[in-house]
Amino acid sequence: MKRLRTIATRGDTPVLALAIITGLLVATLVAAFEYLSATVILDRVLHRPLWQIAIAPGIGLLLASLILRYPGRRMLPSTSDEFNRAFHDRNPSLPLRDLPIKLLAGISTIGLGGALGLEGPSIYAGSTLGLGLRDRFRRWLRREDVKILLTAGAAAGVAAVFKAPATGVLFALEAPYRDDVNRRALLPSLLASATSYVTYINLIGHDAVIPFLNDPENRIGLNVKQLAIRSDTDVVWFDAADLASLFTAVEVGDVFGALLLGIFAGLGGRSMAWLVRWAKTQSKTDSFVSRVLIGGASLAGLAFAADVAFGSPLTIGPGFEAMEWVVRPEHGLGLIGLLFGMRIAATIVTLAAGGVGGLFIPLAVQGVIIGQFTGIMLNSDRPGLYPTLGLAAFLGAGYRAPISAVMFVAESTGGSFVVPALVAAAVSQLVAGKSSVAEHQHSIRLGHLERRFTLPVTSALDTDVLTVPSDATVAEFMYLHVLGRRERSVAVVDGVHYRGMISLTEVSALERSMWDETAVGDLLNTELPAARPNWSLRDAIVAMEQADVDVLAVTDTEGAFIGMLSADDILKLDEILDETGG
Repeated sequence: MKRLRTIATRGDTPVLALAIITGLLVATLVAAFEYLSATVILDRVLHRPLWQIAIAPGIGLLLASLILRYPGRRMLPSTSDEFNRAFHDRNPSLPLRDLPIKLLAGISTIGLGGALGLEGPSIYAGSTLGLGLRDRFRRWLRREDVKILLTAGAAAGVAAVFKAPATGVLFALEAPYRDDVNRRALLPSLLASATSYVTYINLIGHDAVIPFLNDPENRIGLNVKQLAIRSDTDVVWFDAADLASLFTAVEVGDVFGALLLGIFAGLGGRSMAWLVRWAKTQSKTDSFVSRVLIGGASLAGLAFAADVAFGSPLTIGPGFEAMEWVVRPEHGLGLIGLLFGMRIAATIVTLAAGGVGGLFIPLAVQGVIIGQFTGIMLNSDRPGLYPTLGLAAFLGAGYRAPISAVMFVAESTGGSFVVPALVAAAVSQLVAGKSSVAEHQHSIRLGHLERRFTLPVTSALDTDVLTVPSDATVAEFMYLHVLGRRERSVAVVDGVHYRGMISLTEVSALERSMWDETAVGDLLNTELPAARPNWSLRDAIVAMEQADVDVLAVTDTEGAFIGMLSADDILKLDEILDETGG
C-alpha cells in the first residue's frame, strides 16, 4: 500500500491522471452544452417562420445580458479570452460557481441564433474544470502543474466540440502566445484531449463538424484507391498511380493560388481582429439596454436582408449553413462577397451587444467564403480546395494559431490539401502581423527574469526609506546612513521634492576635516535619472545600466519623492511574491 502511494504521488503521475479525468468531465459537459444549444434550441429556431428567426438573436442577447448582469453579478461575456488571462496570471483563478452562468449565457446567445461559435464556452468550461481539479487535489500537485491542468482542460474543450483531438492540443498550446507555444503542457493535453474526444463521440456521434470538408463532391481524398471525376456525360476512373501524379501536379500548380489566398486571408484577418477588439470594448460598457436593442435590431435586419439575397437567413447562427451555401458552384463573386461582409457584420454585432460565444467557427466561416471567392476568381476546377485553404489561412491569421488551423484541416479532410494549406497559412501570418482576435495573448514565452522585468517598478518599490535633506552635513550623512545603516547611496529630499542622490563616490574626494562644514546639497549628483511609477522594471534596469548605478529614486511627474528602487530588490522579487501570494 505504501508503495502504491509512492507511485501515485511521484513525478507527473498525479497531473497525468487528473488530465484524463479532466478530459472525461469536459467532454460530458460540452456534449450537454452542444445538445442544448444546437439540437434542442437552434435547430428548432431555424425551422420557424422568417420573422421569428429574425427576432430570436435579439431575445438571446437580452437573456444572456440579464444572466450575466444579475446572477453573474455583472460578469463579462468573455470565454476563451479567460483562458488566456488565467494562463498568464501568477495565481490563475476561474471560479466553478461562474461556469453555469457562462454556459447558460452561451446557450442563450448561440441557441437563439447569435453569430458566435460553441468553442468559446467549451474552452472556458475546460479551463475552469481543469483549475477546479487543481484546487481539489492541490496537495498532490506541484506548483507548476497549475497551468498544465488549465491548458489540458482547454485542449479537451476544443477536441470535444470539433471532434479533432490533435487540433485541441495544438490550439491550447498556441493560444496563449502570438509567436510561441506552451510545450510543457504537451503530454497532459494529449491525454485530456484524447479522453475528451473518445467520450464525446460516444455521446454525440461521429458526424463532421464542418460537413463540406468530408463531402466527396467537394474534396479529393488521399485515402482512396481510385478517383472518380464526374461530368454530365461520363465517369473517368484513375488508379492509385495516376492519383499520386495528379496530386503532385496540383500541389505545384496551386502554390500561386495559395499565396494569393494567404494575402487575402491575412488582410481579412487583420481587419477582423481590429473589428473584434472594437466590439469587445463596446460589450464592456454599462449601457446594456441600448446595446441589446441595437444589436437585436441589427441582427434582425441582417437576417431579412440575407433571406432576400441568398434565399435563406445565412447570418443566423455560427455559420455552418453559410459554408454549405457558399461551396456550391453556381454562385457569383458578387453574392459571395456580400455574404462575406454580412457574416462579419453579424459576428461583430453579436459580440458588441454582449453575446457569449467563440470566434473559431466564425473565423472558419469567413475563411471558407474568401477561399471560394478566390477559387472562382482563379477559375479553379478543384471543388473544395480553395474553401479549405481559406479556412486554414483565415483561422490561423485571426487567432495567430497557424499550426492548429492546418491540423484542423488535416483532421477534417483526412490529410488532403495540407501542403497548400501550410503555404496559405504561413503567408496569412506574415500579412496579418501581430493582430489577433484573442485578448491577453503574449508575444512569446518568458523566463523568470523576463517575466519579472515586465512588472511595474511599484512591484519592487521601497517607500519606507530614510532620506537626507540638502542642508544636512556630510558628517551626518556618513555617520547616520553610511556607517549606521550601511547605505552607499541616499536620496536627497527637501520636504517632498526630490533633489538628487548623494553617495560615497561624491564624498570620497572631500577631505575628512571638511565633513562638518560641507552641506550634502553642495555635493549631490543631479544627473542621475529618476524612475516614474508607470515604468516597467525593464525600463528601470536599462536606466541603471546607462547611469552605472544599482539604485534609482522614484518620483511622480512633478518631482515629488515616492521611494527607492534597487537592483537587489528586483532580484529578490520572486521570493517576495511567493511569500505574499502576489
